[in-house]
Amino acid sequence: MPKFKGKSIVSLKDMEKKEILHLMKKAEEVKSGKLTQVLKGKVIASLFFEPSTRTRLSFESAVLGQGGSVFGFADPGASSAKKGETLSDTIKNVMGYCDAIVMRHFIEGAARRASEISSVPVVNGGDGANQHPTQTFLDLFTMLEKKGSLDGKVIGMMGDLKYGRTIHSLAMALTHFDVKLHFISPKELNIPDHYYDYLKAKKIEYVHSTLESCGKELDFLYCTRIQKERFYDPMEYEKVAGSYKIDKTSLEYLKPDTFIMHPLPRVDEIAVDVDDDPRAVYFEQAHNGVPVRAALLGLVTGTI
Repeated sequence: MPKFKGKSIVSLKDMEKKEILHLMKKAEEVKSGKLTQVLKGKVIASLFFEPSTRTRLSFESAVLGQGGSVFGFADPGASSAKKGETLSDTIKNVMGYCDAIVMRHFIEGAARRASEISSVPVVNGGDGANQHPTQTFLDLFTMLEKKGSLDGKVIGMMGDLKYGRTIHSLAMALTHFDVKLHFISPKELNIPDHYYDYLKAKKIEYVHSTLESCGKELDFLYCTRIQKERFYDPMEYEKVAGSYKIDKTSLEYLKPDTFIMHPLPRVDEIAVDVDDDPRAVYFEQAHNGVPVRAALLGLVTGTI
C-alpha cells in the first residue's frame, strides 16, 4: 500500500500510478460516506498568496466537513508578506501551528521551496504557471467516474496550454495511462517544449488538431481559459483573447458521450447555454474537489 503520511504533494512528477489510484479509491470512499471524519483533530493551514475561489473554498469545505479546523489567509496583504517577510520565514512559522499546509503562490517553484523547508506536508494549490496537482486529482476522479477507466481514452486539451498549469499537471498524470492527446490551441499558446519531451519519454501519443477534425474521436474535451494574468505583453493577450470557444454549434463536432471539462473559472470560452448539455460536467468536476482534497489531506496527515 502506498505511503502518503508526511509526503508533500508538489508536482505530478513526484507521483507514482499506484499512489494516484490509491488516492482515487480513498476519494470515492469519502464521497460515498464510507470514510467520515477523516480530519478530526487535524489543523490545516491555508496560505493563498494568489486569488482563488474553488481551490481555497473546496479545501476549507473538505477540512471542515471532515472534522478538522483550518486557518490562514486568502490575500497576502493580510499576512506579514506585506511587511517583507520571506516565504521561508512564513513557512518556518506556520509549520509549528498545523498538521499540513495548503499553499497557492504566484511564483513557479514556490511550493517546492516550501516543501523543502517545512516539517509538515505541503500541498501545492497552484504555483504560477507551473503545476496544480490537486486540480488534476479531481480531474482524474471525474474522468474515472464517467468512463470507469482511462486506458484507451482520447482526451482533447483546448485553449491556453502554455500558461495553463492544470493542463501541465493533467498531461503528466495521464502518462500513467494508455491515452491519446489532442492539443487544440493557437500556436502562441502551445504547451511548453519540456512537456512534449516528457510525453515522448513516456511514449504517449499526441497530435495538434482542430476541434472540427478530432471532436468525434474524443472521450473528454478539457477546456481552459486564456489566462490574461500570465501575459507580460497586453498586445500578445489581445491577439489570442476570445479564441477557441465552445458553444451550441461546437457541440455538434463532439460525440454524444464526449464529456466537456473545465477547471474554472471560465470567461467566455464556454457559452452559458452549454451548461444544460448533459455532456457538460465542469461544475460536477469542481464539486469533486471536496472529497478528493479531503482524502488527500487524510492521507498526508496519516489519518487514513
